[in-house]
Amino acid sequence: MTVLDMRDVRKVYRSGDADIVALDHATLQVDHGEIVALLGPSGSGKTTLLSIAGGLLAATEGKVMVGGHDISEYDGKQLTEFRRNNVGFVFQSVNLVPFLTAEENLLVVDELGGGKGGKGAKARARQLLEELGLGHRTRNLPSQLSGGERQRVAIGRALFNNPRLVLFDEPTSALDTKLGAQVMELIRNEMKARDTAAIIVTHDRRMTEYADRTVEIVDGRLGAEAPAH
Repeated sequence: MTVLDMRDVRKVYRSGDADIVALDHATLQVDHGEIVALLGPSGSGKTTLLSIAGGLLAATEGKVMVGGHDISEYDGKQLTEFRRNNVGFVFQSVNLVPFLTAEENLLVVDELGGGKGGKGAKARARQLLEELGLGHRTRNLPSQLSGGERQRVAIGRALFNNPRLVLFDEPTSALDTKLGAQVMELIRNEMKARDTAAIIVTHDRRMTEYADRTVEIVDGRLGAEAPAH
């Protein structure tokens, strides 16, 4: 089953008298358990596509379906609820709350969803951190964690609500090659174990070997697809 179905999506920004086309008639489908690498240079529209797929940004034209929801017509409130229940995000800058422990950074997801961070949520947070090799780091603050460990906490936070789709924006850009490979291996294992769809935005061609297929984007246009080797 298709988790993400983007059809003929355009995103146009007005700048003075000119229209800037950030995404130009993009069509992309991602299935359950499939990992798609979105490869392109800076300014090519990668993050715009990711933001539209995750309901952070509205498309100017086109249709966006996620897990059977047509989010193209959703208003702000509907999009917020949709994101909370269906999509996980892992950003380049990690975005952990600096004064919260690793465990508390995961529990924020529960609290934003109206939960109280009770026993069930705490057990879920600890289980995820354990799976991600951070069982001994639950009470550490982000400043006490390495770059790779912080990225793992961010992955745990993205997985907390069992999303249908996880979107990764340059998840290895702040890591050295060895750590980057470890994080990509971890992402692949976690997505496959959960049968979760994922898009990984990257400009590093080496990272595409962890994806099932690679889609290239240049000047807002999706180009040729290549299966992973």
